[in-house]
Amino acid sequence: MAGRPREFDREAALERAMWLFWEQGYEGTSMSALVAALGIASARIYAAFGSKEALFREAVALYEQDEGGFADRALQITGVREAIRRMLDDAITTYTQPGRPSGCLVVSAASSTSPDGDDIQQWLCEHRRQRTDSIIARLQQAKACQELGEDADVQAMGDFYATFLHGISIQARDGVPADRLRQSVDLALSLLPVEPPSLEQTPDLVRA
Repeated sequence: MAGRPREFDREAALERAMWLFWEQGYEGTSMSALVAALGIASARIYAAFGSKEALFREAVALYEQDEGGFADRALQITGVREAIRRMLDDAITTYTQPGRPSGCLVVSAASSTSPDGDDIQQWLCEHRRQRTDSIIARLQQAKACQELGEDADVQAMGDFYATFLHGISIQARDGVPADRLRQSVDLALSLLPVEPPSLEQTPDLVRA
């Protein structure tokens, strides 16, 4: 008598797919590789997720909730310099962890695709633009709170820090070690024109 088929754990399968996409990219991950990694037949993968593209989109959503969610968490920190520093430091930690794929899933998963992958390419581009927008929004908030000078160009700074953040992913993917990447963070932060607190804002400051 044939045994009962193994119960399918959708969440576990999705997590395994995420790691595979992170390591091999969207186009580099074949259905045969997914079958091997998930331990289920391709028909069950299609039945559970609809398509490879739909599975990938869910995998990216899972990544952004967990490993890739560091930036959203960091940008909520009080103090714009500390928020940007935490974002960059956590990016280095996430992108260079031993035993895990290097770099960022969203940055590296579809750096190049065939014409059939244009929809995924554009979708990931939109995700990266949203990250840039979130950094600009945090800088705008800091400017409104007078943490940044009136002349601070928050769009240019936001573009710079987004470029720097995505560059960390590429450098990590190329094997640049974490300690070397961290040395560049101080230089990047030196370009952030944080306003010193005024005497009115610091009443306990001893005046000469």
